[in-house]
Amino acid sequence: MGRQSSVKKLEPAARQFLERLLREDRHTLDELLAAMREKFPSAEVSRSAIHRHRTGYEELVKGMREQQAIASLVVSELGENPDEKAGALLVQTVTTLTNQVALQAAGEGEVDVETVRKLARATKDVIQARRVDRQERIAIRQSARDELLAEQEASLQEVAKAQGMDEAQVDFWRRKFLGIGT
Repeated sequence: MGRQSSVKKLEPAARQFLERLLREDRHTLDELLAAMREKFPSAEVSRSAIHRHRTGYEELVKGMREQQAIASLVVSELGENPDEKAGALLVQTVTTLTNQVALQAAGEGEVDVETVRKLARATKDVIQARRVDRQERIAIRQSARDELLAEQEASLQEVAKAQGMDEAQVDFWRRKFLGIGT
């Protein structure tokens, strides 16, 4: 197993500064190194360490952008209604991103308690999102079923009135064909 990257060993403020520059995506490696040395002269980071970190960072950002583009496309096709497939896609996106972060953390060698806590929280949030999504889908199906039964009951009442059916006959059709009791 290799040693930990010098970028990972940077103090949090220096690492955040470097990652902000990487997000801007407009600097060369030499410019990134010069900016780091200017703002954090005591930080021990090399050009090659920045390059390796940028490569991994770009992969992560690329994956996130792809997920965002897919989610935007689905939402534009389906509308903003979270009760439909867009909500399920959002849950899947969160699951994918959480898995990516977990795999990256596992690949870094030692994982600190704070990283484990954050991953546990993210996992809990994903499970909760899946549970809510499932409950919403069940509620939508139940609502649609209730609406259909109400429409069928109204139709049955119209037919019963037109055909002169008594309550026993209406009850028979309600139980046998609508699947509901009296």
